[in-house]
Amino acid sequence: MTALEASIRIEVETEYIEQQSDPEQDKFLFSYTITIFNEGAAPAKLESRHWIITDANGRTSEVQGSGVVGETPTIDPNTSYQYTSGTVLETPLGVMEGSYDMLSSDGQVFKANIPAFRLAVPGLLH
Repeated sequence: MTALEASIRIEVETEYIEQQSDPEQDKFLFSYTITIFNEGAAPAKLESRHWIITDANGRTSEVQGSGVVGETPTIDPNTSYQYTSGTVLETPLGVMEGSYDMLSSDGQVFKANIPAFRLAVPGLLH
């Protein structure tokens, strides 16, 4: 891991959105709130995202695109950026992981890995 990669720390909180889910139709909606901390000495701009989403049946989908929630934020040193988004699974349990392509203030592109996190309907015994 490079110093640039180590300068970005990512935390995730998830929530099952019961009122917008329909288990009988295999529709389970989850929101996730991501907080990206820049613990480095220079600003870093989030350029793009890459997600790998796996449901309990082993089905995997990938999502790639520019920025997050319509933004390409620059995160200054010792600050953080937070956003909330969501995904729909066909199963009550799944896992998401991925990475952000970041751009340092001196023009270097580097990856900030998003550790795998669980999406689960509360009360599951998995």
